[in-house]
Amino acid sequence: MRVVVTGAAGFVGSHVADAFAVAGHEVLAVDAPGRSLTPDLARRTWADLAARPGVVAAELDLAVDELGPVAAADVVVHLAGRPGVRDSWGARRAVERDNVRATARLLAACMRRPAALRPKVVVASSSSVYGSAGRRPNREDDPLNPASPYAASKVEVERLAGAAARDGLRTVLLRYFSVYGPRQRPDMAFHRFVEAALSGRPLPVFGDGLRSRSFTHVRDVVSATLAAAAEDLPPGIAVNVGHHEPVTVRDAIAMLTGALGVPAEIRRETPVAGDATRTWADTARARRLLGWTAATDLAEGLADQIAWHRAAHEEVRVG
Repeated sequence: MRVVVTGAAGFVGSHVADAFAVAGHEVLAVDAPGRSLTPDLARRTWADLAARPGVVAAELDLAVDELGPVAAADVVVHLAGRPGVRDSWGARRAVERDNVRATARLLAACMRRPAALRPKVVVASSSSVYGSAGRRPNREDDPLNPASPYAASKVEVERLAGAAARDGLRTVLLRYFSVYGPRQRPDMAFHRFVEAALSGRPLPVFGDGLRSRSFTHVRDVVSATLAAAAEDLPPGIAVNVGHHEPVTVRDAIAMLTGALGVPAEIRRETPVAGDATRTWADTARARRLLGWTAATDLAEGLADQIAWHRAAHEEVRVG
């Protein structure tokens, strides 16, 4: 199968591209590493990915470049975009460009293919489209309540994918919940926590630590994404991809510092506007349609991420 992975120099994208290549598929990895919020990390990941057997790497900016080669695939997994609730408040134009405009151009390029040759398009969305969960987990048919420019951009991405589905393009929306694990971006919570703990600094926590998340290991996200690419799903459908058990940030820190054998010293910071007080995934649809449920508990997943950080520190020390 010919697979295109956009955002392949990113955290989730690099893992997804790896997994498709390992499974024996022909992978075109697409990204613009220079536009990353962490360009040095993106370029290192990009170089590693380009050296892998079965992967061809193409530097393309989805918002401006010709996308005909991207659309000439059996499946396009669209993970490219500008992430982050916190950073989106000061970067509305960049968020619109990299999330909304880029997605619109990608979908249009796929629609220009002859009907029989159009790829299936798996589109990454986010739990942030729901806002904060209430007394039960969010289901895919719940009203959307975006509370940040980033979340609003993902709602618009979903609208575009839904419109394309009605026009004959097979699209699937995956709403990812709080992904963590090896290669996590430096701005994300667990990355910041582990690096602070390994350096003997207080862990920077937004608010009181009582916010809760359906923390989902990247390995589980990858398995759901590959399943969505393979299964025959209703066009335009949205599927939650998240761990079914939310955990408070405070409890996650206790697990993390316990695994590291360091005290849980906290530095409280002002909460981020638009950040959900709770994310909580109802995964019944994913179980029914994809045969998927998150298999990695938080203790196991944090141990995996900690091992990655320690290996990176050792590499720097030796190098």
